[in-house]
Amino acid sequence: MSAPSFSCSVSTQFLPEQTDPVQGLYAFAYTIVISNTGSVPGQLIGRHWIITDAAGHTEEVRGLGVVGHQPMLKPGEQFEYTSWTRLATPHGRMRGTFFCMTEDAHSFEAPIPVFELAQARALH
Repeated sequence: MSAPSFSCSVSTQFLPEQTDPVQGLYAFAYTIVISNTGSVPGQLIGRHWIITDAAGHTEEVRGLGVVGHQPMLKPGEQFEYTSWTRLATPHGRMRGTFFCMTEDAHSFEAPIPVFELAQARALH
């Protein structure tokens, strides 16, 4: 039996130009690479993010696609995108799930493991 499988890798970056510590806003970009590591084509349909700041405040974000796309990936193909979020603290973490569908309408999920969002330490 052919199995659908997507894997995800993440890199993050602190965005000082979008950050305002006085207002308690710390901005971070994250770049996701989604790879079809399975043996059948699949389409990313939606996403669910759980974003937690250092104070323990959690926000959940759900939506269709990613950055306006619902990419269809054949085995071996990948899709990369960058998005961003703001936290009320200088560090936090995100995790999530991509909801996907095969061409013959079988649903599957691609988990996004926890990744850290952290402001680089300033040199004094």
